[in-house]
Amino acid sequence: MPGPPQTRGASVVNGMSVDVEDYFQTQAMSIAAPRSRWSQMPCRVERNTEQLFELFAKHNIRGTFFFLGWIAERYPKLVARAKDLGHEIGCHSYWHRPIYSLSRHEFREDTHRAKAVIESAAGARVLGYRAPSFSLTSGTEWAVDILVEAGFTYDSSVHPVAHDLYDNRNAPRYPYRFSSTSLLEIPISTVQVGKKTFPFSGGGYFRILPFTYTRWAMRRVNRVERQPAVFYIHPWEIDARQPRLPANWRSNFRQYTGLKRTMKLLDRLLDEFSFAPIEEVFSESHINAANLKEHLRGGGGRPGTSLNRNTAI
Repeated sequence: MPGPPQTRGASVVNGMSVDVEDYFQTQAMSIAAPRSRWSQMPCRVERNTEQLFELFAKHNIRGTFFFLGWIAERYPKLVARAKDLGHEIGCHSYWHRPIYSLSRHEFREDTHRAKAVIESAAGARVLGYRAPSFSLTSGTEWAVDILVEAGFTYDSSVHPVAHDLYDNRNAPRYPYRFSSTSLLEIPISTVQVGKKTFPFSGGGYFRILPFTYTRWAMRRVNRVERQPAVFYIHPWEIDARQPRLPANWRSNFRQYTGLKRTMKLLDRLLDEFSFAPIEEVFSESHINAANLKEHLRGGGGRPGTSLNRNTAI
């Protein structure tokens, strides 16, 4: 049985998450590698994910692996291995299509298909969902009911920052419930300075921005705001030798900047901070509801300003 979350000189244990997709399945490369060509692309996700398993084992930490259904269907042993190693298994959709690009029917079909495939590979229930490109944005509130219908108990699809692919700048920064459902939203972590909110906790921000900034922001969330952070990474982000696909300058910048140093940076992060699966970090017994409410009243988040049906816990 996995042991309790480890601490490294700090009382706060953060949520570690991995969005398991391959280099050709990102939104940045969606034009260069359409879904009709995925089966023809050389896959590198097994090797890269195994490297993350090894790095996590080195630091004696476990995380949440949000698998793409397409990956789980082709590499069920990879899902089973993650489960056997004590990691939490989550769902990252089947086809990696943003929610706002789908109809209700398409989203329901994709979600149920992905969950069934991933649960079959894991041999266990999947409770957590993360939308591709953090696409649970204003106007897609209908997706919440479908997630509940599918049996998810929490979602981690909201990144409360301004972005050209997902603009959730007014969303709450701390966990909250959608008012008419039991679904708990666990946002990607941001740091607030004055009235400004800044991203830091994973992906391109982690690869491109200085490590000193990430460390400062993580410490601020842990020590000043006294909250766990939610960090995310993708297996392809540690793979500097991945094939280069033709794309515009913005997509190339997002996809390829900082790949050579990501593994080293992640090694440092895991050495300096404590991490555990999201479901464990944000279980009912660990969430300090009163503290969350205090932060929300003080500007840490504004319930109701982005997704209309939510209530702070």
